[in-house]
Amino acid sequence: MKFTTSFIVKLGGLATVISLFSASQVLAQEPLKLAVDVPFEPFEYKLSDGTLTGFEIELGDEVCKRIQRDCEWIVQAWDGMIPGLLSRKYDVIMSSMAITPERRQRLLFSEPYYSNPSVWVAAKGSTLNAKDRDSLKGLSVGVQRGTIRDRYITDTYGNLMDVRRYATGEDLALDIASGRLDTAFMYYPLAISSLNINQDDSQVMRISELIREPKEYFGYGVAAAFRPRDKELAEQFNEALREIKNDGTYDTLMHKYVDYDIKI
Repeated sequence: MKFTTSFIVKLGGLATVISLFSASQVLAQEPLKLAVDVPFEPFEYKLSDGTLTGFEIELGDEVCKRIQRDCEWIVQAWDGMIPGLLSRKYDVIMSSMAITPERRQRLLFSEPYYSNPSVWVAAKGSTLNAKDRDSLKGLSVGVQRGTIRDRYITDTYGNLMDVRRYATGEDLALDIASGRLDTAFMYYPLAISSLNINQDDSQVMRISELIREPKEYFGYGVAAAFRPRDKELAEQFNEALREIKNDGTYDTLMHKYVDYDIKI
């Protein structure tokens, strides 16, 4: 049997299409790797048996289910979070990362899925007023290293206060609770979970309102972060997140972990 040149060319093109389709199918079946920094209750933390749980863990699992991918969670220290994504250690950061102008220059974000207030705290009975800069002069303030709170405090109070940086939010909470700091500037959900600041028997209290401004520092809500080239994956996330919000799943998960509204 003889084959014309055009037939052979078409056959070769078909083989290429089939090969590319097969490769994309294999890729679609690979687990989606999501990076998370733990512990950060109630958004991500480990149970006594080592199982990861929390609002973002369950939300991420639900997104994976709706885009028909298996989730694989990768525990990553916060200060290496962005470098790990850009070096392809994982595919997504889903670890309470705020959208900021600075980060937008390096990363692609999904639509925001919750708001992220910060708060000043001090020992119960403290007379400190976070709005009174003069009252803070020379005092020690704790922040978690590499966070938007670290950047804000460094830029705004770095020449006024003794800024002490901590590798984890838990270490920061321990020092403010034990009196080794005059005050701390913390992520509000972390202050609730680790210091019980809304409980009458807490030894630490709020000394400010919830802070979400200026946007230059505190961003435009928390979102999943991707490499800039992964636009298709980001849009899949967005579609899944919209479904989750619209069908009530988001509210169910939110109220499972927090008793205040974080929706944005």
